[in-house]
Amino acid sequence: MRRFAAKYVYTLTSQDPLLNAFVEVDGAGTVLRTGPCESGEELLDGAIVPGFVNAHCHVELSYMKGLFRKGTGMAGFIDQINALRDSFSPEVKLSCLKEAMDAMWDQGVVAMADISNCDDSFAVKASHPLYIRTFLEVFGAHPEDCPNVMEAVLALQKKALALGLDAAPSPHACYTMSPELLSASSVAGLRSGYLSFHSEESWEEEQMMLCGSGPMWENRKANGIPTPPVTGTTSLEYFLDRLLAGGLQAPVPGHVLLVHECCLTAEGAALARKLLREPYLAVCPLSNLFIHRMLPPIPLMRESGIPICVGTDSLSSNDALCMVDELYCLQQAFPEVPLGELLEWACLNGARFLGKDAVLGTLEPGKTPGLVFISSCHSERSEEAPRLTPQSKSYRLC
Repeated sequence: MRRFAAKYVYTLTSQDPLLNAFVEVDGAGTVLRTGPCESGEELLDGAIVPGFVNAHCHVELSYMKGLFRKGTGMAGFIDQINALRDSFSPEVKLSCLKEAMDAMWDQGVVAMADISNCDDSFAVKASHPLYIRTFLEVFGAHPEDCPNVMEAVLALQKKALALGLDAAPSPHACYTMSPELLSASSVAGLRSGYLSFHSEESWEEEQMMLCGSGPMWENRKANGIPTPPVTGTTSLEYFLDRLLAGGLQAPVPGHVLLVHECCLTAEGAALARKLLREPYLAVCPLSNLFIHRMLPPIPLMRESGIPICVGTDSLSSNDALCMVDELYCLQQAFPEVPLGELLEWACLNGARFLGKDAVLGTLEPGKTPGLVFISSCHSERSEEAPRLTPQSKSYRLC
């Protein structure tokens, strides 16, 4: 039995922390009990929380760290990623993604929803202690390519499953796919019960769908790439329409993660709640600032009632894959959100999306959520809830 004590313990059975409290775990990391410390017991100066769930990552792009210009918008970002994607050896790519996954583990990430375009990460994932659900990202703007694209991604899924990985097809975004492929890949992915979709990441994306204009529209036209249909509706509405066009009935079953949603509207959120049985939102604030210099509408998201999760995106659009950095960014931009709620997004809601909340997400007896210590987490007054600071870091305890 091991015992860890700190000034704050967030069990996440509620958003309020236990003060001057302990967590006891057995040798396998299973929580035995939590409670208040006895007088005089030595306390860690910070907070103990459950393990983090990184709800959106592209770990196979870790070799691209430090190579991208910031603030280019999505059209400029896509140009950069296309130019750099094949410029490194398989050995370098493998080394970088393993280093990134090990760093996340050391910082307290216990599970991840990861995007893959190939099998580069499969062997490392299969042998890593992180739980990972892999979303096999599908692209293809030419309608006639839909059968071949689906055949290829299903073959990739078969390879992942053979290694013991949870993996299934998942559509990328409305602007990189023909209507036929968007429907087919969504239906195939939801057979697993899970889908992850890049949605309303930028105003450039919305301009394409609403008006048939803007930098991304012009970029695709200039490169001879088919453009998505101009529907006069938001890209989220278009995605939801394509789910139903694929033969799915509302409310569409399965856990559907809408990633980014920087341009979410109240009408779009209400439609998602109506048409999806279990919608989730994933915010990646530092990536959004890196590419677009904008943040998602957190007040609207909170009002919508759709569970919010937190991701890091990739090292092509972020300086680090650090969950505490993401939470600090959100705290600074939206100070009305208490730390307990931010941690609920980063731990419990991600576990719920992945269907792992029976084991992860809270410090409850019988669970093995991992224990994480966050340093430099304090309140200015004893009666106030603690807050993160620029010096806050996370460390795995078990």
